[in-house]
Amino acid sequence: MTNVLGGDLFNSPVFAAVRWRNLLQSDRFASVFLLSSCIMMPETALRDLNLLPKSERPNETSSKDILAKPYVEPTDENVGGKQRENTVCLVEPSMNGNEVGHSGTEVVVAEVEYIESDKLNDLEDVDKSLKVLLDGLGSKDWVLLCETLNNVRRFSIYHKEALQDILDNVVSLVVKAMKNPRSAVCKTAIMTSADIFKAFGDNIVDSLDPLLVQLLLKSFQDKRFVCEAAEKALIDLTIWVSPVLLLPKLQPYLKNRNPRIRAKASMCVSRSVPRLGTEGIKDYGIDKLTQIASSQLSDQLPESREAARSLLLELQTAYEKSPVLAPEQDAPSDPPQVYSWEQFCESNLPKLSAQAVLRVTSVSREGLVSGL
Repeated sequence: MTNVLGGDLFNSPVFAAVRWRNLLQSDRFASVFLLSSCIMMPETALRDLNLLPKSERPNETSSKDILAKPYVEPTDENVGGKQRENTVCLVEPSMNGNEVGHSGTEVVVAEVEYIESDKLNDLEDVDKSLKVLLDGLGSKDWVLLCETLNNVRRFSIYHKEALQDILDNVVSLVVKAMKNPRSAVCKTAIMTSADIFKAFGDNIVDSLDPLLVQLLLKSFQDKRFVCEAAEKALIDLTIWVSPVLLLPKLQPYLKNRNPRIRAKASMCVSRSVPRLGTEGIKDYGIDKLTQIASSQLSDQLPESREAARSLLLELQTAYEKSPVLAPEQDAPSDPPQVYSWEQFCESNLPKLSAQAVLRVTSVSREGLVSGL
């Protein structure tokens, strides 16, 4: 083909410039041939390309972007390598106590074993372990912290007299460990609190408040195996601490704004009151306990309501064994009269509350009789 001036059109500089411009604008070939085209393009073509109208020139920005960011076909090896670099795998310990964490190609394996109290061995060196006990409880090394918590458990089981002088400090650090975001540390601290309850019983009451708060929270606010450990520790608390001392500690949480805390506290109260016995219930104040149970009977969560029903049945049984005497009669010769359970509830509770209590206790009692 020849142009109007008689020259070869295909070999003309302008045609070559347009051809290279189209090549640059091609998404498929731009990244492959751009560098070679800049080297092989005739000097005259480059000069003529600059003479083209601005609207017909290749996009300079796009060309620069292509040069700055060459296209690389993603391969499985590249993608996998980048994921391996950015992935940090944090695996919480399973119930057999294995914990694994890795970052990149580095793998760290740490073992935390949850040992039941009856399987804990005695300390090899009591004096040495006691000297480093508080430092270990304050350590930021979570593996060392778990080991030290287990040593506290060993002290509680085999050498509780050694902890007597530092018990307040130990409890404070155990509470701190319960707040640790690592679940292994949290569960070990909860297990430690259960052994402390068993070892020290009523002597722990003065230091109980912060422990009780954390156990109530952890019983519903954490991973399942942590919640289960907290539930077990709360049961141990009601077993090893006297109800007379424990009930006043629990009562404020029955009015907590969080319904789950109220429910857990109600369950503790329901488990603790029967340990008072009939005379103990009477001495503590059966009217006071009945009012507590009736207030939980209409609570939000079914756990609270079920705990209240269980407590009311216990109180009804205790009352019928030792009923309250009615006021003295006008005639001195009349035999003393006693209040029935219905009369007792009506005289100590608001009308609606008394009706709710009587409905629960009568229905439950009828169910027991029909089941005999």
